[in-house]
Amino acid sequence: MSTKITTEQVGHIYKIGLNRPEKMNAADEQLLHELSLAYGELDRNPDLWVGVIYAHGDHFTAGLDLFDVGPKMQKGKLQLVPEGGLDPWGIQTPQVKKPVVMATRGTCYTLGVELALASEIVVAASDSKFGQLEVSRAILPFGGGTIRLPRVAGHAKAMQYLLTGDRWGAQEALDMGMINEIVEPGQELDRAMEFAQKIADQAPLAVQATLESARYADTEAEKKLLLGRLGQLMQTKDVARGMKAFVTKKPAKFKGN
Repeated sequence: MSTKITTEQVGHIYKIGLNRPEKMNAADEQLLHELSLAYGELDRNPDLWVGVIYAHGDHFTAGLDLFDVGPKMQKGKLQLVPEGGLDPWGIQTPQVKKPVVMATRGTCYTLGVELALASEIVVAASDSKFGQLEVSRAILPFGGGTIRLPRVAGHAKAMQYLLTGDRWGAQEALDMGMINEIVEPGQELDRAMEFAQKIADQAPLAVQATLESARYADTEAEKKLLLGRLGQLMQTKDVARGMKAFVTKKPAKFKGN
């Protein structure tokens, strides 16, 4: 059986590639399982500090392969998260605790949009086309689109796309705050790796604590936890490394402890 997800460790960066280009990376159950397992590895492996999600070929994803998953969805037998996996969208399981940078180009529909919304930084090629098409297929977004798109784009703009199935381009995605940058097609992965490396150069435990805090931003629960998070970080050896770097004006080499 051919793999439908590729993985590669580059330093502390974990590259995860959708690898079904002959089907525009449409997600069948095998691809969903392998993607979930890759996110599980990113979450558990202490040597992996940042994830980069991208796609092989000219398109990020056409969305779900309904020929494969549709009948299983109807019967309630679609398994999205196998043992050892983690829901990449953070709906059925806790969200991955490491930051994820996403690179997209061409078609990026439904679950692709929701992967972008679940990522921390998104670099889009100028030819990217986005769409939440579920209503035209008599279903609804179940990877977080109904939750996260209104937060990012605002209620009115989100409803425009969630309820009509209309597509939008890279510039509108940037204007909505859904993506961070637009680059020429073919440059998106390199730029995503640059962002990932900048994150990987920082103290990983501090990055993870910052990310967790940001996900619960402006809640009373997070306000009560914030100083506790800081106290935990102050006990790490990376804090001493960071302080030494500040004094010596030399880059710190963090180790994640």
